[in-house]
Amino acid sequence: MNMDVLQLKQLFPGLEAGLYEDMATHATVKEVKAGDTLLRVGQTIRSTMLIAEGIVKLYREDEDGNEFFIYHLTPGQACSLSFICSARAEKSEVLAKALTDGSVISIPPEKMDEWMGKYKSWYQFVLNSYRNRFESLLQTIDAIAFSTMDERLEFYLKRQVAQFGKTLTITHQEIAHDLNSSREVISRLLKKMESKGLLTLHRNSIEWLQ
Repeated sequence: MNMDVLQLKQLFPGLEAGLYEDMATHATVKEVKAGDTLLRVGQTIRSTMLIAEGIVKLYREDEDGNEFFIYHLTPGQACSLSFICSARAEKSEVLAKALTDGSVISIPPEKMDEWMGKYKSWYQFVLNSYRNRFESLLQTIDAIAFSTMDERLEFYLKRQVAQFGKTLTITHQEIAHDLNSSREVISRLLKKMESKGLLTLHRNSIEWLQ
């Protein structure tokens, strides 16, 4: 399945007219369901991945199956890792999972290389994607290296609220997975935050009050 030029303009404003035409011709769209794994550790990446609809979560997983959340990708954003790895047919070092139903756009690696030299707007889009993802990684590293667990939890929740709104449909266990902590620790810290008036806890959801 392909996307038309109008859809591409809405998702990725500011690109050149010829690039939209090329994308409509050569990019393909794949429908995904919530829970689908889009990238696995060790999987060879053979195309770039841009988000057309839905939300994709990127995370790391250790040998014991413990997860650590990195960041989300939303419509109009790209998986920067796929830019480099697809060009070299390298293997993924992260996992990517669809949090919601949606669709992703794939671009063949030969077109990625061609557009980098042909279209200045594509070159800028790729650089901006790298920069944005790098900034997200720096924020995550700072939260790990320089923050206590309650500070990390607050930082995590604020990022989730910015992404999904003030009512988060998420369990304590899911948060614990993302922060590589235990459910008991997360539950205790959430109750502490509730007592401070930062949030209200509901069954399988959290309402942010700030």
